Amino acid sequence: MHASARWLFVVWLSLIGGVAMMAHAAPQTGGAAQAAAPAATVNLNTASPAELERLPGIGPRTAERIVEYRTKNGDFKKVEELMNVQGIGEKSFLRLKPLISVTPPKASPSGAWA
Repeated sequence: MHASARWLFVVWLSLIGGVAMMAHAAPQTGGAAQAAAPAATVNLNTASPAELERLPGIGPRTAERIVEYRTKNGDFKKVEELMNVQGIGEKSFLRLKPLISVTPPKASPSGAWA
């Protein structure tokens, strides 16, 4: 077998082996994959800094900024307000959106919104 033919054969085997490995490592639907999904969302209005840090891409400083924003501006009325926090842009927000929630503003005793 010529050197170039051997080289092509090795490349072909590598490609076939790589495709087989990727197919085997592909995530399965159901069962274990669903068990790894978060059971509940993180409520931006009640979460502690430690709870916020469990979100992907949220470190200690960003968690503190979220709490500071909530303290200064009151409860989040919609999840999109998270983009008002320094360090959270649209790309980060879109990654976090399925993992976060907000509770509606609490009603005052007279029935009017607080």
